[in-house]
Amino acid sequence: MANSMAKSFLQVAATEEVVSPLRVVQIEGLVILKIIKHCKEFSPALVTGQLLGLDVGIVLEVTNCFPFPIREEDEEIEADGANYQLEMMRCLREVNVDNNTVGWYQSTILGSYQTVELIETFMNYQENIRRCVCIIYDPSRSNQGVLALKALKLSDSFMELYRANSFTGEKLREKNLSWMDIFEEIPIKVSNSALISAFMTELESDTPVTQCDYDRLQLSSNPYMERNMEFLIECMDDLSVEQQKFQFYYRSLSRQQAQQQAWLQKRRADNMQRKAAGEDPLPEEDPSNPIFKPIPEPSRLESFLITNQIANYCNQINGVSGQSFNRLYLMKSLHDN
Repeated sequence: MANSMAKSFLQVAATEEVVSPLRVVQIEGLVILKIIKHCKEFSPALVTGQLLGLDVGIVLEVTNCFPFPIREEDEEIEADGANYQLEMMRCLREVNVDNNTVGWYQSTILGSYQTVELIETFMNYQENIRRCVCIIYDPSRSNQGVLALKALKLSDSFMELYRANSFTGEKLREKNLSWMDIFEEIPIKVSNSALISAFMTELESDTPVTQCDYDRLQLSSNPYMERNMEFLIECMDDLSVEQQKFQFYYRSLSRQQAQQQAWLQKRRADNMQRKAAGEDPLPEEDPSNPIFKPIPEPSRLESFLITNQIANYCNQINGVSGQSFNRLYLMKSLHDN
């Protein structure tokens, strides 16, 4: 009886573990400050680090983090990086700090993070961790007075296609997967202890205006807009190259189909002559013939990522331009008064 109850409990727990989706990423305020400090110190160089915490139901709690060192190109990056991570986690475990890996964080320049390398890193983490996230921080966007921090994960349908390495048009239509379904953004909730909240409340009266408030009033947004436009033009060129690959594929496919039809018509005419002569007809399919060899369809993954990146740049340009107009109207009203 006890064994059956234990088995049923484990089955229910396993079912809940499988179906419970990730809804919120809860990050300690100190962790966010450590991420911002690390990314800003080395900007414009890109940096990464490890996220530590707990996976509790629909909430992924991030309670600590540590940066990865920047290494030279001639060093064994992968081996040294793995040893460094293990040593750091061992040291944290010895001082009773959460040392469960829940993902990683990385900096980006103007939101240009949607790459194949990010997807491969996600897949490597997914092999050992049931659920993980990537925290993206953009120092250049944050200089405009906005905390550019977001938590991302790969969608389940996309990971299934990526494992099968099948990004053909047929498979994408079968899974109903579009370029917007690659990444899922998870809401971030900032959590602080009661002592930190009390301390921040005492500081608030002394500093009613923060540096972030002053950053929001900056009127100069031309450099940020120009760089976004430059990156957007580069992405448009990359997308044009990808479209040329598909155009070449469809032209080759049409040419091959025309050759196949001509070959079949000739074979059928030969078979009619052989049949009239009392001979056995030849098969109408010849796999050894090069014109029947299927042409591999190019992967649509790169074009999906480029389209995602274009949408990201457009959203950033739209957001910054809208805020700039608001600031200009505000300053105009102040001058008029």
